[in-house]
Amino acid sequence: MSEHKPILLVVEDDPGLQKQIRWSLEDYDVQLAADRESALNQIRRFEPAVVLLDLGLPPFPDSAEEGLATLQQIVMLAPATKIIVVTGNQDRANAVKAINQGAYDFYQKPFDPQILGMIIARAFRVHALEQENRALQQRQPDEAMQGIVTSAAEMLKVCRTVEKVAPSNATVLLLGESGTGKELLARAVHQLSTRANERFVAINCAAIPDALLESELFGYEKGAFTGASKQTVGKIEYASKGTLFLDEIGDLPLALQAKLLRFLQERVIERLGGRGEIPVDVRVVGATHQNLEALIQAGSFRQDLYYRLSEISVMIPPLRARQGDAALLAHAFLEKFSQQQNRALKGFTPDAIDAIESYPWPGNVREMENVIKRAVIMAESGQISALDLGLKADAVESQPLNLRQVRDEAERRAVVRALGRTNGNIVQAAELLGVSRPTLYDLLNRFGLK
Repeated sequence: MSEHKPILLVVEDDPGLQKQIRWSLEDYDVQLAADRESALNQIRRFEPAVVLLDLGLPPFPDSAEEGLATLQQIVMLAPATKIIVVTGNQDRANAVKAINQGAYDFYQKPFDPQILGMIIARAFRVHALEQENRALQQRQPDEAMQGIVTSAAEMLKVCRTVEKVAPSNATVLLLGESGTGKELLARAVHQLSTRANERFVAINCAAIPDALLESELFGYEKGAFTGASKQTVGKIEYASKGTLFLDEIGDLPLALQAKLLRFLQERVIERLGGRGEIPVDVRVVGATHQNLEALIQAGSFRQDLYYRLSEISVMIPPLRARQGDAALLAHAFLEKFSQQQNRALKGFTPDAIDAIESYPWPGNVREMENVIKRAVIMAESGQISALDLGLKADAVESQPLNLRQVRDEAERRAVVRALGRTNGNIVQAAELLGVSRPTLYDLLNRFGLK
């Protein structure tokens, strides 16, 4: 097989035509197949970008039955491959049928090297452009959401939601347990917005005493209170033109809730001790691990403020609900802390992976980060073991489903777990699952995984 020429698979049972095509298409590494079985084997082996498929194949060379069946299986096996079907001069109906079943283009005999060469070259160009586009789509979220490691459908949906709402000026409320990555997603909202070049200002409402929180948010004038020796700009004003992240918004005192509500409605503030209103243009992102609706019922959170904050609400799933992410994150943290601690560790032992996947992670990603960091420091061998992790996991009972759901869910769960265990390595994941790489790619497309 040539290392420089693009691979073209020709599915044709006529030896004379095989030689003619190979001779006329010398710019390509032409691989041959004479029937459906050999064609599918060549697809698995070479993963060609373009296939030239004669519809008249044995055992029914005088009809298009076998050729169309081969077409369907190639489309299922390698959906990105461009298939050019070859038909007889009077067989336009089957050519149209092939296009409807997923063929890229068709070519009618008699054989003309120049025209066929143009069709094939165009198919290779389209395949290359689509491949480049897929690569760009997969890179963009990683670049904008640095630090977010996931392959779980639930978390990918959250990322897509953030991508959609970020360009707007809508106030976003991030809801989820502690340690699920609310600040990372808040930064992603900022980085994907038109305010990305301005400040991102974060303030933890639970970490500042109530008596100081108002001055931290709104600022104060000189002489506003004892010790106010100079005018000080608050965090809201400091974040002007950028994004203000209010973490643990559920701990905001009721008195301050009213003042924050007025700011969100009017977009003006007054410093403590001040007399004039100051307009501020800022994007607000709030976050909390608390149930705000329950706090509203208890009378400790204003309902009108909740509606102002939750123009867009995003619920972040806990780590235990993100299938496959536990092992994937563990690998990412292992690589990070191995470099920081200058340790040459070679992954996890099987019992360590089992412990990571079965542990419920009540502290979510933050807890895992601490566990892996400690294990990297304390590990005595070249791999992290379950003993190094020190986790105690309970068995998880499976939920009864109907037969179709059981099959689909089991396949998806197996794929996600294999990707997590192999740190996203497609070759190793395919070997672990006992399938070919094209079959694994087909499963990834089927379940909407990247």
